[in-house]
Amino acid sequence: MLEFRDIVTPVDCLVTETTTLQEAVEIFMEKKWNLLPVTDLERNLLGVFTRSGLYQMILEGNPLETAIQPYIKKEARSIRIDTPYNEIEQAVKTSLVGTGVVLDEQDKVIGLLTKTEMVLALLKSANTLKEQLETILQHSNIGVLMTDGSQQMIYANEAFAKISGRTVASIMSRKLGDIFPGLLNGDDMPHHYEKFKSILHVSSYETVNHEEGKILLFQDISELEKMAEELETVKKLKLTIETTLEYAYDGILMTDEKNRITMVSPPMLELFSLEKNEVLHKPVEQVLPQLKLGNVFQSEMAEVSDFNEMNGIRYIVNRIPIKKDGKVIGAIGKVMFRQLNEVSELFKRLQKAENKASFFHEQLQKSESARFTWDHIFSKDPYMEKLKKSAAKAAKGRSTVLIRGESGTGKELFAHAIHNSSARSERKFIVVNCAAIPEDLLESEFFGYEEGAFTGAKLRGKIGKFDLANGGTLFLDEIGDMSLSLQAKLLRVLQEREFYRVGGNVRVKVDVRIIAATNRNLEEMVRQGKFREDLYYRLNVISLNIPPLRDRVQDVEYLIMELMKELNSMLGTSITGIASSAKTALLRYEWPGNVRELRNVLERAMTFAEHGKIQAEDLPDYLLSPLIKQISLAEDAELGAIRKALSQTNGNKAKAAKLLGISRSGLYEKIKKYQLSV
Repeated sequence: MLEFRDIVTPVDCLVTETTTLQEAVEIFMEKKWNLLPVTDLERNLLGVFTRSGLYQMILEGNPLETAIQPYIKKEARSIRIDTPYNEIEQAVKTSLVGTGVVLDEQDKVIGLLTKTEMVLALLKSANTLKEQLETILQHSNIGVLMTDGSQQMIYANEAFAKISGRTVASIMSRKLGDIFPGLLNGDDMPHHYEKFKSILHVSSYETVNHEEGKILLFQDISELEKMAEELETVKKLKLTIETTLEYAYDGILMTDEKNRITMVSPPMLELFSLEKNEVLHKPVEQVLPQLKLGNVFQSEMAEVSDFNEMNGIRYIVNRIPIKKDGKVIGAIGKVMFRQLNEVSELFKRLQKAENKASFFHEQLQKSESARFTWDHIFSKDPYMEKLKKSAAKAAKGRSTVLIRGESGTGKELFAHAIHNSSARSERKFIVVNCAAIPEDLLESEFFGYEEGAFTGAKLRGKIGKFDLANGGTLFLDEIGDMSLSLQAKLLRVLQEREFYRVGGNVRVKVDVRIIAATNRNLEEMVRQGKFREDLYYRLNVISLNIPPLRDRVQDVEYLIMELMKELNSMLGTSITGIASSAKTALLRYEWPGNVRELRNVLERAMTFAEHGKIQAEDLPDYLLSPLIKQISLAEDAELGAIRKALSQTNGNKAKAAKLLGISRSGLYEKIKKYQLSV
C-alpha cells in the first residue's frame, strides 16, 4: 500500500529568516524546488520563501548578502505526516498551491509535497496494484469472470477454466447469457451453483462508460469442505489439549514463536500463585522468568533444569521446543513437582530423612545458638509490628527483657531475634526451660558443679548454663515455674554477676544478659508469695506482651500461607493451597494454643492432603465441629422461618416466597432440601 511518506520530498537544509539572498539562490539552483520552508533553529515553520520572492529581491536590486526576512510569506500551506490519505488526496485536488510543507507528529518541518509527485506516485502505485491483482487472480483457487457493460466477457482466469472444464479462449468475448443462460436471475446473493460444485458470488461495478458490469467468483466447494474438515480436526485437537491441561497432574504451559503464553494448566497457576488472566498472551519471561523457556529458542534442544523451589515446594522444569520445518515455533514448559514426592518413594524417604536429621541437628545446636530473626516472626498485625520494633530497640541495650504471653504465641522466637539483633549476636545463646528440668537438678544446670560434689557427679565436674552463656545471652523460659530457693540464687547472680558452682568455693564471674519468658501471671504469684518480688522487679526492666492469636485474627490467613511454605520444605510435600471450606474452619477457630497449635494443625493437614490442596476432611474433628454446629443452627433457623411463612400463607408458595424475600424457585429448592410436605 502506498504510504504518505513515500511521496514526500525530504527537506535536508535549514532556511531561517537570516538566510541571505545568495544562500537562497544556491538552494533553489541545487534543489529545483518552487519554494523554501522557513523555520527557526528548532525547525518550527515560520513561513515560506517562494521563487516569486526571489525574483522580486533580484529585480529590486538587493545585494546578495541581504536577508530574505522581509520577503517571507507567513501564510504557508502545511500538512502533517499522519494525515489520512483520503484527506491528502482531497487537499491536493482543491489546493491552488503547487507545493505544500509537510510537518512531522511534533509539527516540525520534514519535507515538501507537490502535486506532480503525488500524481506520479499514484500512477506507479496503480500499476503495481494492477500487477499484484493479476498475479493473485492467476494463482488463486477462486474462479473469476468479468464482463463489460454489455455483459460481454472481458476476463477469465485459469482457476475458472479448471473449475468449469473450459479454456479461457472459449470464454473470452462471448456474452454471459450465452455461456450461462439464466445464471443470474436478477439475484446477486451468494448461492450454491450445482453445475460447477461451487459457491457463486456475483457483484456489479461501474465501467468507464458508466454502465453496469459483472464480476463472478466461483469458490470450489471441495476446497471448502476440506478446509472445514481440517478446521474441525483442529478444533477437536485444541479441545483435547485444553482438557489435558485442565486435568494434568503437572504444571504445563505452551508458548508461540514469540514466547508468549498460549495455554496454561491449573496446577502451574496454583504452584506460582497466579491467575489465568495474568498469564495468557503475556511473554513467559515477564510472568514466569524462573522457567527459562527462552533457552530452547537458542539451543533448539529439549532440556531439564536443576531443582528449584517455590513456597517450599521443590520442582524441576522440562523445556521442550516445538519445531516446524526445522525452525522453533514455540515451546512447552512442563513443571514436575508432585511426582517428585508422591511417585518417587525413595526420593521422599531420603527427603524426610534429611529433614529429620536437619531438625535433630538444629535441636542439638539449639542450646548454643539463636536460629531465628525478626523475619521469622510472621505478622501483619499493627500491634505486632510495633512490638517487633520495640523489641529490636531493646535488643541494642544490656537490660533484662521479660517476654510475656500465652503458650504458643512465639516468646522463644522473640528471644532468639533479640539476641541475633544485639551486640552479643556472635556469642552463645543458651536456653534453659525452667519447667522441664527437675527442681533438684536446676541449680547444677544453672551453675555447674565441681568434681565429687555429689554422688553420681562426673569426675571432672561440669560447667553450668551461666558459664556457657558468658559474654552472650541466657534465655530462661517458663521462669514462673522456678522454685523460690533457686529464685534467690538467681537474683544474687543478676545483682553481683558472680556465683559459686555446686560443691565449689571459688567465685566465678560472668557477663550474661538475661531474657526471661513466662505464660503465668507473675503479679498474682508475687501477691501469693510464690514468686520473689525483688526478682520480679529485676526481671521486669523491659516487658514485652505478645497478644494471643485470637486477638489478631487478620494474622491467621497470612500465617497459614507462610507456614505452608516452611512446612512444604520440611515435610517434602507439594501443597499449593487450601480449599475454601477448610480455610473457613481455620479462620473461625479461636486457637487457644496460638501459633504453635496452628502450625501443628497445618503439619497434620499437609501430611494427609492428597489433592494438592488442604481439604476440610484433612483437618482435625475438633476444628470442624463448631462449623458443622453453626451450619446446623443456621439450617434449623431457616427451616423454622419457611414453616412459619407457609403457615401464615396457608401453603401459598408464591406469597410465602414473597414474605421470606426469596424467589419462588428458591423456595421450591428449600422445600425439596428439607423434604417439607405443604
